[in-house]
Amino acid sequence: MRTQLLLGVTAFCLCVFVVADKQPDRQTDKSFPEKDGVLQLKKGNFNRALRKYKQLLVHFYAPLSGEGHRISDVFQDAAAELQGSEVKLAMVDVAKEKDLAKELNVTGLATIRLYLSGDKNNPVPCPVPKSSASISTWLKRRAGSAADLIADLSQLDASEDLTVVGVFKEMNHEYVQVFYAAAIDLPDVNFIVTQNNDIITKYGLQHDVVMLFKKSQLIQDYKMMPQTSKEMLILFITVYQMDPVTEYTGQTATQILTSPVLNHALLYVNKSSAGFKEIHSAFNSAAEAFRLKILFVLVDVDEPRNGRLMEYFRVRSFEAPLIRLVNLTDHVTYHLPSDTLDVHTIKSFCQSYLDGKAKPKMQSEPIPEGWDKQPVKELVGMTLEKVAFNPNNTVFVLFYLPYSPESRALFPLWEELAEALKEREDVVIARIDASANDINMSMQGAYPSLCLFPALYAERVVIYQGKRKVKDLVKFLDKEMEKAKKYRVKEDEDRRKYIEAAKAEEAKKAKKNKDEL
Repeated sequence: MRTQLLLGVTAFCLCVFVVADKQPDRQTDKSFPEKDGVLQLKKGNFNRALRKYKQLLVHFYAPLSGEGHRISDVFQDAAAELQGSEVKLAMVDVAKEKDLAKELNVTGLATIRLYLSGDKNNPVPCPVPKSSASISTWLKRRAGSAADLIADLSQLDASEDLTVVGVFKEMNHEYVQVFYAAAIDLPDVNFIVTQNNDIITKYGLQHDVVMLFKKSQLIQDYKMMPQTSKEMLILFITVYQMDPVTEYTGQTATQILTSPVLNHALLYVNKSSAGFKEIHSAFNSAAEAFRLKILFVLVDVDEPRNGRLMEYFRVRSFEAPLIRLVNLTDHVTYHLPSDTLDVHTIKSFCQSYLDGKAKPKMQSEPIPEGWDKQPVKELVGMTLEKVAFNPNNTVFVLFYLPYSPESRALFPLWEELAEALKEREDVVIARIDASANDINMSMQGAYPSLCLFPALYAERVVIYQGKRKVKDLVKFLDKEMEKAKKYRVKEDEDRRKYIEAAKAEEAKKAKKNKDEL
Protein backbone atom coordinates (compact mmCIF):
# COMPACT_ATOMS: atom_id res chain seq x y z
CA MET A 1 0.00 0.00 0.00
CA ARG A 2 2.78 2.38 0.96
CA THR A 3 4.65 1.47 -2.25
CA GLN A 4 1.58 2.24 -4.36
CA LEU A 5 1.17 5.59 -2.63
CA LEU A 6 4.80 6.51 -3.34
CA LEU A 7 4.45 5.55 -7.00
CA GLY A 8 1.31 7.68 -7.26
CA VAL A 9 3.02 10.71 -5.73
CA THR A 10 6.01 10.26 -8.05
CA ALA A 11 3.79 10.06 -11.11
CA PHE A 12 1.89 13.17 -10.01
CA CYS A 13 5.16 15.11 -9.54
CA LEU A 14 6.38 14.02 -12.95
CA CYS A 15 3.15 15.28 -14.51
CA VAL A 16 3.54 18.59 -12.72
CA PHE A 17 7.13 18.94 -13.98
CA VAL A 18 6.08 18.11 -17.54
CA VAL A 19 3.23 20.63 -17.46
CA ALA A 20 5.49 23.25 -15.92
CA ASP A 21 8.12 22.59 -18.55
CA LYS A 22 5.59 23.04 -21.35
CA GLN A 23 3.90 26.12 -19.89
CA PRO A 24 6.51 28.67 -21.12
CA ASP A 25 6.06 27.39 -24.67
CA ARG A 26 2.36 28.02 -24.46
CA GLN A 27 3.03 31.52 -23.18
CA THR A 28 5.50 32.11 -26.01
CA ASP A 29 2.93 31.00 -28.56
CA LYS A 30 0.43 33.46 -27.15
CA SER A 31 2.89 36.35 -27.20
CA PHE A 32 3.93 35.58 -30.80
CA PRO A 33 0.75 34.61 -32.68
CA GLU A 34 1.37 33.05 -36.08
CA LYS A 35 -0.59 32.67 -39.26
CA ASP A 36 0.62 30.00 -41.68
CA GLY A 37 4.07 30.09 -40.08
CA VAL A 38 4.39 33.90 -40.22
CA LEU A 39 4.55 35.91 -36.99
CA GLN A 40 1.83 38.55 -36.57
CA LEU A 41 3.68 41.35 -34.78
CA LYS A 42 2.55 44.56 -33.14
CA LYS A 43 4.06 47.26 -30.95
CA GLY A 44 3.69 45.18 -27.80
CA ASN A 45 5.74 42.20 -29.00
CA PHE A 46 7.99 43.61 -31.74
CA ASN A 47 11.02 44.18 -29.49
CA ARG A 48 10.70 40.72 -27.91
CA ALA A 49 10.66 39.18 -31.39
CA LEU A 50 13.84 41.06 -32.26
CA ARG A 51 15.55 39.64 -29.18
CA LYS A 52 14.35 36.09 -29.81
CA TYR A 53 15.15 35.69 -33.50
CA LYS A 54 18.66 36.16 -34.87
CA GLN A 55 17.30 37.02 -38.33
CA LEU A 56 13.81 38.51 -38.50
CA LEU A 57 12.41 39.33 -41.95
CA VAL A 58 9.43 41.66 -41.53
CA HIS A 59 6.82 42.67 -44.10
CA PHE A 60 5.09 45.95 -43.20
CA TYR A 61 1.85 45.85 -45.17
CA ALA A 62 -1.33 47.84 -45.74
CA PRO A 63 -4.33 45.46 -45.66
CA LEU A 64 -6.23 47.38 -48.37
CA SER A 65 -3.29 47.21 -50.79
CA GLY A 66 -3.43 44.59 -53.53
CA GLU A 67 0.35 44.44 -53.58
CA GLY A 68 0.39 43.95 -49.82
CA HIS A 69 -1.88 40.91 -50.11
CA ARG A 70 0.27 39.45 -52.88
CA ILE A 71 3.45 39.77 -50.81
CA SER A 72 1.67 38.30 -47.78
CA ASP A 73 0.91 35.18 -49.84
CA VAL A 74 4.56 35.04 -50.93
CA PHE A 75 5.63 35.31 -47.27
CA GLN A 76 3.44 32.37 -46.26
CA ASP A 77 4.99 30.18 -48.99
CA ALA A 78 8.50 31.31 -48.00
CA ALA A 79 7.82 30.56 -44.32
CA ALA A 80 7.14 26.93 -45.19
CA GLU A 81 10.33 26.70 -47.27
CA LEU A 82 12.49 28.34 -44.58
CA GLN A 83 11.10 26.30 -41.68
CA GLY A 84 13.97 25.18 -39.46
CA SER A 85 16.36 27.91 -40.66
CA GLU A 86 17.71 30.86 -38.67
CA VAL A 87 15.34 33.20 -40.50
CA LYS A 88 11.90 33.88 -39.10
CA LEU A 89 9.28 35.68 -41.16
CA ALA A 90 6.87 38.21 -39.68
CA MET A 91 4.22 40.74 -40.73
CA VAL A 92 3.03 44.05 -39.30
CA ASP A 93 -0.30 45.63 -40.26
CA VAL A 94 0.67 49.33 -40.58
CA ALA A 95 -3.01 50.38 -40.64
CA LYS A 96 -3.41 49.05 -37.08
CA GLU A 97 0.14 49.63 -35.84
CA LYS A 98 0.54 53.26 -36.85
CA ASP A 99 2.68 54.15 -33.83
CA LEU A 100 5.08 51.29 -34.52
CA ALA A 101 5.27 52.19 -38.22
CA LYS A 102 6.03 55.80 -37.30
CA GLU A 103 8.67 54.76 -34.76
CA LEU A 104 10.39 52.56 -37.36
CA ASN A 105 9.98 55.18 -40.11
CA VAL A 106 7.99 52.86 -42.35
CA THR A 107 6.45 54.92 -45.15
CA GLY A 108 6.01 52.67 -48.20
CA LEU A 109 3.00 50.43 -48.87
CA ALA A 110 5.26 47.40 -49.39
CA THR A 111 8.24 47.68 -47.04
CA ILE A 112 10.29 44.58 -46.24
CA ARG A 113 13.22 44.67 -43.80
CA LEU A 114 15.65 42.13 -42.38
CA TYR A 115 16.56 42.75 -38.73
CA LEU A 116 19.82 41.11 -37.63
CA SER A 117 20.80 40.14 -34.07
CA GLY A 118 18.16 42.37 -32.52
CA ASP A 119 19.44 45.57 -34.15
CA LYS A 120 16.34 47.68 -34.46
CA ASN A 121 18.03 50.75 -35.96
CA ASN A 122 19.94 49.27 -38.90
CA PRO A 123 17.68 46.88 -40.82
CA VAL A 124 18.62 45.61 -44.27
CA PRO A 125 16.01 46.56 -46.94
CA CYS A 126 14.75 43.57 -48.89
CA PRO A 127 13.69 43.91 -52.53
CA VAL A 128 9.98 43.38 -53.21
CA PRO A 129 9.76 39.65 -54.04
CA LYS A 130 7.91 38.18 -56.99
CA SER A 131 7.77 34.74 -55.37
CA SER A 132 8.93 32.77 -52.35
CA ALA A 133 11.97 31.75 -54.40
CA SER A 134 12.92 35.45 -54.57
CA ILE A 135 13.19 35.58 -50.76
CA SER A 136 15.22 32.37 -50.58
CA THR A 137 17.57 33.57 -53.33
CA TRP A 138 18.05 36.96 -51.67
CA LEU A 139 18.91 35.39 -48.31
CA LYS A 140 21.26 32.89 -49.96
CA ARG A 141 23.08 35.55 -51.98
CA ARG A 142 23.42 37.79 -48.89
CA ALA A 143 25.16 34.97 -47.07
CA GLY A 144 27.25 33.84 -50.06
CA SER A 145 29.83 35.22 -52.45
CA ALA A 146 30.39 35.71 -56.17
CA ALA A 147 32.01 32.29 -56.34
CA ASP A 148 28.53 30.81 -55.83
CA LEU A 149 27.48 32.26 -59.21
CA ILE A 150 30.19 30.54 -61.22
CA ALA A 151 28.43 28.28 -63.68
CA ASP A 152 28.71 26.65 -67.06
CA LEU A 153 27.06 28.71 -69.79
CA SER A 154 25.41 25.55 -71.04
CA GLN A 155 22.78 26.46 -68.42
CA LEU A 156 21.58 29.21 -70.74
CA ASP A 157 18.26 28.13 -72.18
CA ALA A 158 15.62 29.47 -74.53
CA SER A 159 13.66 31.09 -71.69
CA GLU A 160 12.08 34.52 -72.05
CA ASP A 161 13.60 35.36 -68.66
CA LEU A 162 16.73 37.46 -68.58
CA THR A 163 20.09 35.93 -67.69
CA VAL A 164 22.91 38.25 -66.62
CA VAL A 165 26.40 36.95 -67.36
CA GLY A 166 29.49 38.58 -65.89
CA VAL A 167 32.70 37.83 -67.78
CA PHE A 168 35.72 38.66 -65.62
CA LYS A 169 39.43 37.96 -65.98
CA GLU A 170 40.09 38.03 -62.22
CA MET A 171 37.60 36.86 -59.61
CA ASN A 172 39.07 39.10 -56.91
CA HIS A 173 38.65 42.28 -58.95
CA GLU A 174 36.37 45.01 -57.52
CA TYR A 175 34.20 44.71 -60.66
CA VAL A 176 33.12 41.28 -59.41
CA GLN A 177 32.06 42.75 -56.06
CA VAL A 178 29.93 45.37 -57.84
CA PHE A 179 28.39 42.63 -59.97
CA TYR A 180 27.57 40.50 -56.92
CA ALA A 181 26.10 43.47 -55.04
CA ALA A 182 23.72 43.96 -57.99
CA ALA A 183 22.88 40.25 -57.91
CA ILE A 184 21.83 40.53 -54.25
CA ASP A 185 19.47 43.41 -55.00
CA LEU A 186 17.92 41.61 -58.00
CA PRO A 187 16.97 38.18 -56.62
CA ASP A 188 14.41 37.57 -59.38
CA VAL A 189 17.11 37.68 -62.05
CA ASN A 190 19.42 34.80 -62.95
CA PHE A 191 23.12 35.77 -62.55
CA ILE A 192 26.13 33.82 -63.78
CA VAL A 193 29.87 34.49 -63.44
CA THR A 194 32.26 32.99 -65.98
CA GLN A 195 35.86 33.13 -67.16
CA ASN A 196 35.14 30.92 -70.15
CA ASN A 197 37.67 31.55 -72.92
CA ASP A 198 35.24 30.33 -75.56
CA ILE A 199 32.85 33.14 -74.64
CA ILE A 200 35.66 35.70 -74.64
CA THR A 201 36.75 34.54 -78.09
CA LYS A 202 33.23 34.21 -79.52
CA TYR A 203 32.26 37.78 -78.67
CA GLY A 204 35.71 39.30 -79.10
CA LEU A 205 35.81 40.60 -75.52
CA GLN A 206 38.74 42.83 -74.59
CA HIS A 207 37.45 43.98 -71.22
CA ASP A 208 35.40 42.78 -68.28
CA VAL A 209 31.79 42.98 -69.38
CA VAL A 210 28.25 42.21 -68.26
CA MET A 211 26.16 40.52 -70.93
CA LEU A 212 22.38 40.14 -71.05
CA PHE A 213 20.83 37.08 -72.68
CA LYS A 214 17.23 36.24 -73.59
CA LYS A 215 16.30 33.06 -75.46
CA SER A 216 20.04 32.25 -75.50
CA GLN A 217 20.61 35.38 -77.59
CA LEU A 218 22.79 38.31 -76.54
CA ILE A 219 20.55 41.40 -76.36
CA GLN A 220 22.93 43.94 -74.79
CA ASP A 221 26.31 44.24 -73.10
CA TYR A 222 27.86 46.67 -70.64
CA LYS A 223 31.56 47.44 -70.34
CA MET A 224 32.65 47.56 -66.71
CA MET A 225 34.63 50.70 -65.85
CA PRO A 226 36.24 52.07 -62.66
CA GLN A 227 33.30 54.44 -62.13
CA THR A 228 30.68 51.70 -62.55
CA SER A 229 28.58 51.50 -59.40
CA LYS A 230 26.04 48.95 -58.24
CA GLU A 231 23.27 51.45 -58.99
CA MET A 232 24.49 52.00 -62.55
CA LEU A 233 24.60 48.27 -63.19
CA ILE A 234 21.13 47.72 -61.70
CA LEU A 235 19.78 50.52 -63.91
CA PHE A 236 21.23 48.84 -66.99
CA ILE A 237 19.88 45.39 -66.07
CA THR A 238 16.38 46.46 -65.04
CA VAL A 239 15.89 48.64 -68.12
CA TYR A 240 16.79 45.86 -70.54
CA GLN A 241 14.88 43.31 -68.48
CA MET A 242 11.75 45.14 -69.66
CA ASP A 243 10.56 45.61 -73.22
CA PRO A 244 11.06 49.09 -74.77
CA VAL A 245 7.36 49.75 -74.07
CA THR A 246 5.67 48.21 -71.03
CA GLU A 247 1.90 48.12 -70.72
CA TYR A 248 0.62 49.20 -67.32
CA THR A 249 -1.23 46.25 -65.70
CA GLY A 250 -1.66 44.78 -62.25
CA GLN A 251 1.28 42.48 -62.99
CA THR A 252 3.65 45.21 -64.23
CA ALA A 253 2.68 48.06 -61.88
CA THR A 254 5.33 47.25 -59.24
CA GLN A 255 8.04 46.79 -61.86
CA ILE A 256 7.17 50.17 -63.39
CA LEU A 257 6.87 52.10 -60.13
CA THR A 258 10.06 50.64 -58.64
CA SER A 259 12.14 51.16 -61.78
CA PRO A 260 15.32 53.20 -61.18
CA VAL A 261 14.37 55.21 -64.29
CA LEU A 262 12.35 58.06 -62.81
CA ASN A 263 11.34 59.78 -66.07
CA HIS A 264 8.22 58.09 -67.42
CA ALA A 265 6.56 58.67 -70.80
CA LEU A 266 2.91 57.58 -70.60
CA LEU A 267 0.97 56.85 -73.78
CA TYR A 268 -2.77 56.93 -73.11
CA VAL A 269 -4.43 55.10 -75.97
CA ASN A 270 -7.39 52.85 -76.76
CA LYS A 271 -5.86 49.55 -77.87
CA SER A 272 -8.94 48.73 -79.92
CA SER A 273 -8.84 52.00 -81.88
CA ALA A 274 -8.12 52.03 -85.60
CA GLY A 275 -4.82 53.89 -85.36
CA PHE A 276 -3.41 51.96 -82.40
CA LYS A 277 -0.83 49.87 -84.31
CA GLU A 278 0.68 52.91 -86.01
CA ILE A 279 0.86 54.93 -82.78
CA HIS A 280 2.32 52.01 -80.81
CA SER A 281 4.95 51.44 -83.48
CA ALA A 282 6.01 55.10 -83.32
CA PHE A 283 6.04 55.04 -79.51
CA ASN A 284 8.12 51.85 -79.50
CA SER A 285 10.65 53.29 -81.99
CA ALA A 286 11.04 56.42 -79.86
CA ALA A 287 11.48 54.25 -76.74
CA GLU A 288 14.51 52.52 -78.26
CA ALA A 289 16.26 55.89 -78.57
CA PHE A 290 15.80 56.80 -74.89
CA ARG A 291 16.60 53.57 -73.03
CA LEU A 292 18.23 54.25 -69.62
CA LYS A 293 16.81 57.81 -69.68
CA ILE A 294 13.02 57.48 -70.03
CA LEU A 295 10.73 54.55 -69.25
CA PHE A 296 7.97 54.21 -71.88
CA VAL A 297 4.61 53.00 -70.52
CA LEU A 298 1.37 52.24 -72.37
CA VAL A 299 -1.96 52.84 -70.61
CA ASP A 300 -5.09 51.38 -72.23
CA VAL A 301 -7.87 53.91 -71.58
CA ASP A 302 -10.46 51.22 -72.38
CA GLU A 303 -9.32 49.13 -69.39
CA PRO A 304 -11.56 49.93 -66.37
CA ARG A 305 -8.81 48.97 -63.91
CA ASN A 306 -6.71 51.88 -65.18
CA GLY A 307 -9.30 54.39 -63.98
CA ARG A 308 -7.40 55.39 -60.83
CA LEU A 309 -4.19 56.04 -62.79
CA MET A 310 -6.09 58.16 -65.30
CA GLU A 311 -7.84 60.05 -62.52
CA TYR A 312 -4.50 60.77 -60.84
CA PHE A 313 -3.09 62.30 -64.03
CA ARG A 314 -6.44 63.93 -64.89
CA VAL A 315 -6.77 62.14 -68.22
CA ARG A 316 -10.19 61.39 -69.74
CA SER A 317 -10.66 58.48 -72.12
CA PHE A 318 -12.01 60.73 -74.88
CA GLU A 319 -8.74 62.71 -74.84
CA ALA A 320 -6.76 59.68 -76.03
CA PRO A 321 -4.44 59.24 -77.75
CA LEU A 322 -2.08 61.53 -75.86
CA ILE A 323 1.36 61.39 -74.26
CA ARG A 324 2.39 62.72 -70.87
CA LEU A 325 5.87 62.84 -69.37
CA VAL A 326 6.33 62.81 -65.61
CA ASN A 327 9.24 62.59 -63.19
CA LEU A 328 8.44 60.40 -60.18
CA THR A 329 10.56 62.60 -57.91
CA ASP A 330 8.77 65.93 -58.34
CA HIS A 331 5.61 64.60 -60.11
CA VAL A 332 5.60 67.57 -62.50
CA THR A 333 3.69 66.56 -65.64
CA TYR A 334 4.43 67.55 -69.24
CA HIS A 335 1.95 67.23 -72.11
CA LEU A 336 2.99 66.52 -75.70
CA PRO A 337 1.38 69.46 -77.56
CA SER A 338 0.47 67.73 -80.80
CA ASP A 339 -2.31 65.77 -82.47
CA THR A 340 0.34 63.96 -84.51
CA LEU A 341 2.03 61.10 -82.66
CA ASP A 342 4.73 60.02 -85.08
CA VAL A 343 8.32 59.00 -84.23
CA HIS A 344 9.82 62.43 -84.93
CA THR A 345 7.23 64.29 -82.82
CA ILE A 346 7.58 61.91 -79.87
CA LYS A 347 11.40 61.95 -79.96
CA SER A 348 11.49 65.76 -80.22
CA PHE A 349 9.17 66.06 -77.22
CA CYS A 350 11.26 63.65 -75.13
CA GLN A 351 14.49 65.45 -76.02
CA SER A 352 13.00 68.85 -75.19
CA TYR A 353 11.95 67.42 -71.81
CA LEU A 354 15.45 66.10 -71.08
CA ASP A 355 16.92 69.45 -72.18
CA GLY A 356 14.62 71.30 -69.76
CA LYS A 357 12.81 73.13 -72.58
CA ALA A 358 9.40 71.43 -72.38
CA LYS A 359 6.55 73.41 -70.84
CA PRO A 360 5.01 71.74 -67.76
CA LYS A 361 1.27 71.15 -67.61
CA MET A 362 -0.11 73.21 -64.74
CA GLN A 363 -3.39 73.09 -62.84
CA SER A 364 -3.89 76.62 -64.06
CA GLU A 365 -2.14 79.10 -66.29
CA PRO A 366 -1.64 82.57 -64.79
CA ILE A 367 -4.69 84.80 -65.17
CA PRO A 368 -3.94 86.89 -68.29
CA GLU A 369 -4.07 90.66 -67.99
CA GLY A 370 -7.33 92.06 -69.36
CA TRP A 371 -8.80 88.54 -69.68
CA ASP A 372 -12.37 89.86 -69.41
CA LYS A 373 -12.01 93.02 -71.54
CA GLN A 374 -12.40 91.38 -74.97
CA PRO A 375 -15.63 89.98 -76.47
CA VAL A 376 -14.28 86.42 -75.93
CA LYS A 377 -13.13 86.04 -72.31
CA GLU A 378 -9.84 84.16 -71.78
CA LEU A 379 -10.39 81.67 -68.95
CA VAL A 380 -7.79 79.62 -67.06
CA GLY A 381 -8.06 76.90 -64.44
CA MET A 382 -8.33 79.39 -61.57
CA THR A 383 -11.22 81.33 -63.15
CA LEU A 384 -13.15 78.60 -65.00
CA GLU A 385 -15.55 77.47 -62.27
CA LYS A 386 -16.03 80.95 -60.83
CA VAL A 387 -17.13 82.32 -64.22
CA ALA A 388 -18.89 79.25 -65.63
CA PHE A 389 -21.00 78.53 -62.54
CA ASN A 390 -22.06 82.13 -61.89
CA PRO A 391 -25.83 81.69 -61.31
CA ASN A 392 -26.59 85.09 -62.83
CA ASN A 393 -24.98 84.50 -66.23
CA THR A 394 -25.37 82.07 -69.11
CA VAL A 395 -21.80 81.13 -70.08
CA PHE A 396 -20.80 79.49 -73.39
CA VAL A 397 -17.23 78.12 -73.31
CA LEU A 398 -14.99 76.76 -76.06
CA PHE A 399 -12.58 74.13 -74.67
CA TYR A 400 -9.76 73.98 -77.21
CA LEU A 401 -6.30 72.57 -77.90
CA PRO A 402 -3.98 75.25 -79.34
CA TYR A 403 -2.09 72.76 -81.50
CA SER A 404 -5.28 71.29 -83.01
CA PRO A 405 -6.25 72.62 -86.48
CA GLU A 406 -9.88 71.72 -85.70
CA SER A 407 -9.76 73.86 -82.54
CA ARG A 408 -8.10 76.82 -84.24
CA ALA A 409 -10.71 76.69 -87.02
CA LEU A 410 -13.37 77.58 -84.42
CA PHE A 411 -11.64 80.77 -83.19
CA PRO A 412 -13.21 83.06 -85.88
CA LEU A 413 -16.65 81.50 -85.25
CA TRP A 414 -16.33 82.15 -81.51
CA GLU A 415 -15.33 85.77 -82.10
CA GLU A 416 -18.33 86.18 -84.42
CA LEU A 417 -20.65 84.67 -81.81
CA ALA A 418 -19.31 87.00 -79.11
CA GLU A 419 -19.85 89.99 -81.39
CA ALA A 420 -23.43 88.93 -82.12
CA LEU A 421 -24.22 88.67 -78.39
CA LYS A 422 -22.21 91.62 -77.06
CA GLU A 423 -25.35 93.59 -76.09
CA ARG A 424 -26.65 90.79 -73.88
CA GLU A 425 -25.08 91.44 -70.48
CA ASP A 426 -26.31 88.16 -69.01
CA VAL A 427 -24.43 86.10 -71.62
CA VAL A 428 -20.66 85.41 -71.48
CA ILE A 429 -18.70 83.93 -74.40
CA ALA A 430 -15.35 82.47 -73.29
CA ARG A 431 -12.65 79.97 -74.18
CA ILE A 432 -9.99 77.97 -72.31
CA ASP A 433 -6.86 76.05 -73.33
CA ALA A 434 -7.68 72.50 -72.20
CA SER A 435 -4.08 71.33 -72.68
CA ALA A 436 -2.58 73.92 -70.29
CA ASN A 437 -5.22 73.88 -67.54
CA ASP A 438 -6.72 71.03 -65.54
CA ILE A 439 -10.44 70.81 -66.27
CA ASN A 440 -11.80 69.54 -62.96
CA MET A 441 -15.36 68.80 -64.05
CA SER A 442 -17.26 65.96 -65.67
CA MET A 443 -17.30 66.25 -69.47
CA GLN A 444 -17.92 64.02 -72.47
CA GLY A 445 -16.59 64.19 -76.01
CA ALA A 446 -13.25 65.07 -77.54
CA TYR A 447 -11.80 68.57 -77.84
CA PRO A 448 -12.68 71.05 -79.19
CA SER A 449 -15.81 71.00 -77.08
CA LEU A 450 -18.55 73.67 -76.90
CA CYS A 451 -20.14 73.72 -73.45
CA LEU A 452 -22.97 75.88 -72.16
CA PHE A 453 -23.36 76.62 -68.46
CA PRO A 454 -26.95 77.76 -67.70
CA ALA A 455 -27.68 80.57 -65.23
CA LEU A 456 -28.57 78.25 -62.36
CA TYR A 457 -27.41 77.59 -58.83
CA ALA A 458 -27.13 73.90 -59.76
CA GLU A 459 -23.82 73.30 -61.54
CA ARG A 460 -25.04 72.03 -64.92
CA VAL A 461 -23.17 71.63 -68.20
CA VAL A 462 -24.86 71.20 -71.59
CA ILE A 463 -22.63 70.10 -74.47
CA TYR A 464 -23.47 71.56 -77.88
CA GLN A 465 -23.39 69.01 -80.72
CA GLY A 466 -25.14 70.91 -83.51
CA LYS A 467 -23.94 72.75 -86.59
CA ARG A 468 -20.95 75.08 -86.19
CA LYS A 469 -22.75 78.24 -87.38
CA VAL A 470 -23.60 81.41 -85.45
CA LYS A 471 -27.36 81.23 -86.05
CA ASP A 472 -27.47 77.61 -84.81
CA LEU A 473 -25.38 78.47 -81.76
CA VAL A 474 -27.64 81.42 -80.87
CA LYS A 475 -30.77 79.27 -81.37
CA PHE A 476 -29.30 76.62 -79.03
CA LEU A 477 -28.35 79.23 -76.44
CA ASP A 478 -31.81 80.84 -76.45
CA LYS A 479 -33.51 77.43 -76.09
CA GLU A 480 -31.32 76.48 -73.10
CA MET A 481 -31.88 79.89 -71.50
CA GLU A 482 -35.65 79.39 -71.67
CA LYS A 483 -35.28 75.99 -70.01
CA ALA A 484 -33.02 77.49 -67.35
CA LYS A 485 -35.58 80.23 -66.54
CA LYS A 486 -38.15 77.58 -65.59
CA TYR A 487 -35.65 75.72 -63.44
CA ARG A 488 -34.55 79.02 -61.91
CA VAL A 489 -38.09 79.85 -60.73
CA LYS A 490 -38.18 76.54 -58.85
CA GLU A 491 -34.65 77.09 -57.53
CA ASP A 492 -35.53 80.57 -56.24
CA GLU A 493 -38.67 79.22 -54.54
CA ASP A 494 -36.70 76.37 -52.92
CA ARG A 495 -34.03 78.80 -51.77
CA ARG A 496 -36.70 81.15 -50.34
CA LYS A 497 -38.26 78.29 -48.36
CA TYR A 498 -34.87 77.14 -47.16
CA ILE A 499 -33.88 80.64 -45.97
CA GLU A 500 -37.25 81.12 -44.21
CA ALA A 501 -36.92 77.73 -42.50
CA ALA A 502 -33.36 78.56 -41.42
CA LYS A 503 -34.46 81.91 -40.01
CA ALA A 504 -37.35 80.27 -38.14
CA GLU A 505 -34.99 77.69 -36.68
CA GLU A 506 -32.56 80.40 -35.64
CA ALA A 507 -35.37 82.38 -33.98
CA LYS A 508 -36.54 79.24 -32.18
CA LYS A 509 -33.02 78.64 -30.80
CA ALA A 510 -32.71 82.28 -29.74
CA LYS A 511 -36.07 82.13 -27.88
CA LYS A 512 -35.05 78.89 -26.18
CA ASN A 513 -31.76 80.38 -25.02
CA LYS A 514 -33.58 83.48 -23.75
CA ASP A 515 -36.08 81.38 -21.80
CA GLU A 516 -33.24 79.36 -20.24
CA LEU A 517 -31.61 82.60 -19.07
